[in-house]
Amino acid sequence: MKGLFFLGLTASSLAFAQTQNPDSLKIREIEAINFTKRLPVAKEIINVQKDVDSRNLGQDLPILLKNQTSVISTSDAGNGVGYTGFRIRGVGGSGINVMMNGVPYNDSESQGTFFVNVPDLTSSASQILIQRGVGTSNNGVSAFGASINVISKEPEEKFYFKTDDSYGSFNTYKYSAEVGSGKFWKNRLSVMGRYTHIHSDGYIDRASSNLHSYNFTALFEDGKTKLRLMAFGGKEKTYQAWNGIDRETWKTDPKFNISGAIYDANWENIVGFYDNETDNYRQNHYQLFWEQGIGEKWNLETTLHYTKGKGYYENYKQSDPFSRYNLPNLIEGGQAVEYSDFIRKKWLNNDFYGLVSTLYGKFDYLDINFGVVVNQYYGRHFGNVTGVFYPQIDEHEYYRNRSVKNEAAGFAKALIRVNQFEFFGDLQLRHIDYDTKIITQGDYEGADLNRNWLFFNPKAGVNYNIGKGKVFLSYAHAHREPNRDDLFANNDTEAEKLHDFEAGIEKQFGILSLTANLYYMYYVNQLVLTGELNNVGAFIRANSGKSYRRGIEIGALAKLSRQWEVSGNLTLSQNRNLDFKIEDESGVKDLGNTQTSFSPDVIANLGLKFSPTKNFQLAFMNQYVGKQYLDNTEDKNLQLEDYFLTDFNAQYQFKIANNDIALKLLVNNLFNKKYVNNGAVWDGSPYYFSQAGTNFMFGISWKIQ
Repeated sequence: MKGLFFLGLTASSLAFAQTQNPDSLKIREIEAINFTKRLPVAKEIINVQKDVDSRNLGQDLPILLKNQTSVISTSDAGNGVGYTGFRIRGVGGSGINVMMNGVPYNDSESQGTFFVNVPDLTSSASQILIQRGVGTSNNGVSAFGASINVISKEPEEKFYFKTDDSYGSFNTYKYSAEVGSGKFWKNRLSVMGRYTHIHSDGYIDRASSNLHSYNFTALFEDGKTKLRLMAFGGKEKTYQAWNGIDRETWKTDPKFNISGAIYDANWENIVGFYDNETDNYRQNHYQLFWEQGIGEKWNLETTLHYTKGKGYYENYKQSDPFSRYNLPNLIEGGQAVEYSDFIRKKWLNNDFYGLVSTLYGKFDYLDINFGVVVNQYYGRHFGNVTGVFYPQIDEHEYYRNRSVKNEAAGFAKALIRVNQFEFFGDLQLRHIDYDTKIITQGDYEGADLNRNWLFFNPKAGVNYNIGKGKVFLSYAHAHREPNRDDLFANNDTEAEKLHDFEAGIEKQFGILSLTANLYYMYYVNQLVLTGELNNVGAFIRANSGKSYRRGIEIGALAKLSRQWEVSGNLTLSQNRNLDFKIEDESGVKDLGNTQTSFSPDVIANLGLKFSPTKNFQLAFMNQYVGKQYLDNTEDKNLQLEDYFLTDFNAQYQFKIANNDIALKLLVNNLFNKKYVNNGAVWDGSPYYFSQAGTNFMFGISWKIQ
């Protein structure tokens, strides 16, 4: 059966096929998207309303993208709500450059992407652009596996009210309301707003999520001038589920969650769980976008942005020493009390702001654009602790440190047409300064260090146009700085370097659209996941010396008739560390060439869609993921088994007067496969993040115009 399903999902996985599809919904022309469509890079351009909306019932963006080429999505709670993530070509979230309307979204310090902070982001998006590999120069950190740009939708021209509501397994539900004013004030101004509440108990025990999000957009258009003000963000409270479970527990009690466990005095038996072992965070984004046409040839896009984040995670700490929290021992009955139980809150309060600007020029045989970005991040890290049995210990701050990260970058791109050839060049210069200082000393909290980097990132490529398609070659050289945790673990951590070679074809053959891409990514000092987790569930990374990722990516879409459509993608790859070494009690061991952690050799998807009428569609989505290792030693005890999943999706649309109504059904893991797609290593043993068996979501969308 596995061999039968070595192709993949939906038309959205094929950027070329989508651009050739005359039935694509009309969406706003965006210079960045239009320019990228023609570049010699591996890419996918997803029309959210056409390709994702029928499955957008409350799960996070990484889960909705799980069937895209070379993508593996993960979920801590096991059902796609709460903390989720993805890997592309085996590269984790900290190696994927995510932008929202061209504004960097990756956290400046950790370089991670936390979509739990912006739940239901997809409902306010019009397009999602995925570039695999280095791609072209973007704003923010360099892409070491892929870059993703989420483009927000704009207010519609006529008044409307829309509500999206859904309910499903694990008491998961979503309530969403959106209203748009239509154009007013001399047909120049329009506004829209959305509010969403998502709740889930989670598949894993106590792995609940309580999420709120909002989006407000005001758009002013007058001739060649466009101004857009956006405010969006969210508030999340999730019960922690980032520890995983050992293999034996997974076999017998896969939903077990160790987070918040309270033990008896001998530390032998669990006597209860702390009910507020939670992560609490609020994040607000503000973007002011100005687009100005200059004559017939030039267009300037400038964005001022500001992101405010503040929150904490809370833990029950049993029998911890007073000294860990900078507290003196207590005296009871003449005896010193050195240990007690505490409630710990570790806070992050940060600000991120800057300017992003790009100038586009379009001439007869030449397209050029120039971009600059200037950003600053200011983060405050501090911890408070209260006593469980000693109420006199009330909100004591036991550590504080602060971090400042400044970034300035500029790039220039050009695309020159010569007969059937298009030659592409891209030069980027990027400077980063990172300074962090301890203000109040805490146990293992913070560091005093200052690092700066100057990176030059050149890229070049060529297209050869062949009718309804093209053949392309490209090369990109990129650098990426270590993140905060990398530097705290080892101040000598080196920046990563990557040489990315890509060759591909995009071609239409009648009813068949085909894409194929060969890639070879050669790394120096790649920061690979060691398999170990830090105290907030984030993966620890280490330089691996020299390594590579190489493979072939194939995508196909066939419209067999007006009713039937088959689509697929396949990734066959090799991901290797060269002359990999580890150090243990016996000294340094040379393991030779080993498979890179969390990098399966096979990822494949197959989609089948049947539309018996224009308003009714049924779809099956299948995914196969090959075996992968939890660390870089190729220890078979630390291997995740391959798995094959099937999802089912149905949608029926109809009208009542001026009301557009859609009924939606999503069944995940249709055949109840017991599987693991993510894990960790603890004391040499594997730990798993269990994923849900068969589960469903049912929704109704109601739009009044």
